[in-house]
Amino acid sequence: MTTTIDLDDLRSHIGRTQTATDVVLPGPANLLRLALGRPEPEYREGDVLPPAWLALYFLPRVAADVPPLALPRRMFAGERVSLRGAVRVGEPLQRETRLADISVKHGNTGTLVFATVTSRVHGPGGLAIEEERRTVFREEVKAGDRNQAPRREPPPTDAPWRRTVTPDPVLLFRYSALTFNSHRIHYDRAWAMKVEGYPGLVVHGPLTTTLLIDFARDQNPDRRIVAYSTQARAPLFDTAPFELRGRSATTGRGAELWAVTPEGTIAMSAEVELA
Repeated sequence: MTTTIDLDDLRSHIGRTQTATDVVLPGPANLLRLALGRPEPEYREGDVLPPAWLALYFLPRVAADVPPLALPRRMFAGERVSLRGAVRVGEPLQRETRLADISVKHGNTGTLVFATVTSRVHGPGGLAIEEERRTVFREEVKAGDRNQAPRREPPPTDAPWRRTVTPDPVLLFRYSALTFNSHRIHYDRAWAMKVEGYPGLVVHGPLTTTLLIDFARDQNPDRRIVAYSTQARAPLFDTAPFELRGRSATTGRGAELWAVTPEGTIAMSAEVELA
């Protein structure tokens, strides 16, 4: 049975904004550094926060920044981020978040709601980050059903940068805790498999983004990331290692990267602009 969605009511929320403040304390960054096994020394005040690590800050303190929906399954679909200035550990930040768009589609998997939220983050030096994040909301999986596999697409074969990632349950639990993410598919195996029909724990979309963007900066240590975009294509699970692949962009001055499923198809793609 298809869920009925009042599109006019949902679209009445477009344009609503929320403003929040936070301080880039070193604790969360150092805990993520340890969780990811990063080789950097301990982060201290004044150090530049890596791109894609802002998920550690502005943690939810109120209701979600999209209107309530009768669709319980939430999935990260991708984002576009412009890094206008450095965000440094120890700095106070202010973020203004706006619901930019919301739309409804009906497909083979039922009703889908696509929400686009934009954010502008200001630090002591002015505008630091502009972000556009896309989220998909879906219907529940019926008891006994399995999640329908998305369209499978192989990555390019000429990607010289390669790294294997083993997404163990401890990493997923720690990332959920650090980002205040209570979605049970990331840490409750029984829930992920029996209720939502997945084959195991689901790797967070923002965690995959962080791994890809960190991979890009590791491959380009003498350059600075000024923008990036990601598109989620398929979920990753803790049931098997997956691979990060990348290469210098065929056009422009950036890089192209992919998170690749154990079956050899694209889980997430990323484009990175370098200076």
